[in-house]
Formats: sequence, structure tokens, C-alpha cells
Amino acid sequence: MPPDHRPGTGPGPGPGPGAGTGAGIEATAEQVFAALADPSRRAILATLASGGPATATDLAGSLPITRQGIAKHLALLTEAGLVTAEPGERRRVRYRLRSAPMQVAQQFLAALARDWDTPLGALKDQLDRDAS
Repeated sequence: MPPDHRPGTGPGPGPGPGAGTGAGIEATAEQVFAALADPSRRAILATLASGGPATATDLAGSLPITRQGIAKHLALLTEAGLVTAEPGERRRVRYRLRSAPMQVAQQFLAALARDWDTPLGALKDQLDRDAS
């Protein structure tokens, strides 16, 4: 995406204090969107959201995905920052949701919407004036 067309670079407030640079926000949002593109990863996230922290074995028991498949998806979700691995009892690793990357992606989408709202509002106003 060209720099002059990135969300949040137009008029109006940015994504908020402490959210990082525009490029950092865009990179985080890109990772989140890539992770969410796969239905298996969305199912893993939904299972963690409804049931709380779980191991790869727990997730494989409740989803139609092999444990090896779960492990691969969890690696990508961890890389995107959407889950975090926590050591559990008997050397079992439990995975817990992290909301911060999702919030960054939401801010990215909100900035994109703001960047579209102003020109679309101006177009609507012009069309309304032309129709009168």
C-alpha cells in the first residue's frame, strides 16, 4: 500500500497514544489478518475464547484437527501475537489468548473507515446538491 494511502495518515486523530508507529500498526494488523484468514485458526481462537487456556492436546481433542496441525497453527498464532504460550504443570504448555494485536487490527480498520468516511460524505453531499 503506498504511504499516502495508509489508514490514519489523513486528517483526524491517529490510533491513539502508545499504539506505535503507523508502520508498526500496519505490520501488526497484517499479521492478525493473515492469521484470521484460516478457518482452523479462527476455530482455535474461538475455542480458547470460550474455554480459556488450553494445551495443543486439549485443542486437538475438541477440534477436527490433528495435534500436529494444531501445533502448526498455534505457532503462527503465537507469531502474530494472538496467543501466548505459558508453561504448565508437568511440562505441558498452555496457550492463552492475547487481545492487544486484535485491538491494533481494530484500530487499523477504524482508521481506514475514517479515511473513507470523509470523501464518501463529501461525494454524498455533492450528489445531494446536484439532485436538488
